[in-house]
Amino acid sequence: MSVIGSNVLAGASGSGGGLQGALAVGTSNTPSVHAYEWDSGFGSKYSNPSAMPTGGARGVAFSPNGEYLAFGHGNTPFISVYPWSNDGFGTRFSNASPIHDGTKYGVAWHPDGDVVAFATGGSDKIIAYPWSSSGFGTKYSQPSSAPSGSTNLGIAFSPDGNQIVTAHVGSPYVTAYPWSNGFGTKYSNPSTLPTATGYSVSFHPDGDVLAVGHASSPFITVYAWSSSGFGSKYSNPSTLPTSHGVEVRFNPDGDVIAVAEGTHISPHVKAYVWNNGFGSKYSDPSTPPTSDANSVAWSPDGNDIVIAHDQSPYVTAYPWSNGFGTKYSNPSTLVGSNAESVAFNPAA
Repeated sequence: MSVIGSNVLAGASGSGGGLQGALAVGTSNTPSVHAYEWDSGFGSKYSNPSAMPTGGARGVAFSPNGEYLAFGHGNTPFISVYPWSNDGFGTRFSNASPIHDGTKYGVAWHPDGDVVAFATGGSDKIIAYPWSSSGFGTKYSQPSSAPSGSTNLGIAFSPDGNQIVTAHVGSPYVTAYPWSNGFGTKYSNPSTLPTATGYSVSFHPDGDVLAVGHASSPFITVYAWSSSGFGSKYSNPSTLPTSHGVEVRFNPDGDVIAVAEGTHISPHVKAYVWNNGFGSKYSDPSTPPTSDANSVAWSPDGNDIVIAHDQSPYVTAYPWSNGFGTKYSNPSTLVGSNAESVAFNPAA
């Protein structure tokens, strides 16, 4: 995911002394990170950071206070974190020490902003570090029972910060732990597992529901969630996604769930009413993304939705008001390669 610009747009949600709206994008080729001002559509592109992540940027996330921007990427040091302000990228923080092996796919910040966690293709599958204004602290001990395979975009802290969940290769495809200044004992697996490789996870804003996107039908599996872990599986939507649930995201109000679809079947994104279970599927966007989707993100106010995908223009955005509106104009400066991940600044 990426970041941009310096001057506050008139009417931008973060104007008046706070952080302005910003959208970050991670891509597969150099330059691998980009960012744009955001005010109900794409604004100017921010200058690229002086020290670019090495290798494709697979995951991206702003910290809860919007003051830091973390990327997981494909080559050493595999993790890059930058200060963020209305001027854009600051000087990259020193690397975590020691550098942890393997591509970092997903990024998640603890709601308190004092922990940053990564889903990884390396030996440990999931890692977490304390975070402060000084940067990385000493890596937390690994969980005693690791995920069974490489993790994907799927990593998330619960809204109260008391649990951490990751989606991954290999049964049970989703693994969850209590979190209290470190990983606790793994929760029991759900009684009904996702059907194949897990790609993504998303908590409902109320913290009582967990959605998992995965590689085979029904492509999205949703569970009740509590401090005890996985509850019963919700019934599938009556109209299923048509391909891989590469990323799932509840909107900020928790009444819509969107799915970025990862194979060559248009419209590459679906959205459903959520009301303690799946409701009707919203009409597809009239101008769908041009290709396989890799990531989806909601603006902090829930009024916009953005999809990252693998062909030009690579990011496609829509207003949202009880459904997809007319596609926003493309950014004036396109990202230039496969968009792997996308995130809004939540503090704007």
